[in-house]
Amino acid sequence: MLYTLKIHHFLSASPTKKQIVWVKFFVFLLSLVPLIRLFWLGLQDDLTANPVEFLERSTGYWTLFILLSTLSLTPVRLMTGRVWQLQLRRMLGLFMFFYACLHITAYMWLDFSFDWTAITKDIVKHKYVLVGFAAFVLTVPLAITSNKFMLKRLRERWKKLHQLVYFIAILGVLHFWWLVKKDIREPLLYAVILFFLLGIRIYFKYSKQLNKVDC
Repeated sequence: MLYTLKIHHFLSASPTKKQIVWVKFFVFLLSLVPLIRLFWLGLQDDLTANPVEFLERSTGYWTLFILLSTLSLTPVRLMTGRVWQLQLRRMLGLFMFFYACLHITAYMWLDFSFDWTAITKDIVKHKYVLVGFAAFVLTVPLAITSNKFMLKRLRERWKKLHQLVYFIAILGVLHFWWLVKKDIREPLLYAVILFFLLGIRIYFKYSKQLNKVDC
């Protein structure tokens, strides 16, 4: 009972700086679990009958999962008024970029051995590769500018630049949807989650504008 009360207090009240440090540490460890799992499966020679496809699918899955987790932080603020979770945004964003790099590296290295001619042809030929590659390219400037120095340097332009994350998420879901072709249940779930998260933002944005007009 006492343990339940402590959890309720933690969820209903803003955590202390010490608690936030522990939350960050816990999220950091959780974000490393997919990578550790891949290493472990590789050591056990248990990456399925098609290890290249497994690596690509796994890193792509976690890239999209962490991206949507990052996008959920602001809707939580809008709905609850809590702001402390926004401190996780930069770390999650960098982990998203990290797994995206692993995903694109597995594709270029293991699939094509860095044969740039073949890679270019594949990007042009398959629309799911094209949108996936476009999404990755757009994450690069976000990763480069995800530090306090660039935030101060770019100021208002920084916020506009990082709004690309919404477009990246849409491209990421399309990439997944077009990749699976037939069984779209999982990408459909991601699409619904993304639609919900973006819908919350749009609702609060326009309701705020309407309140200003009414005043």
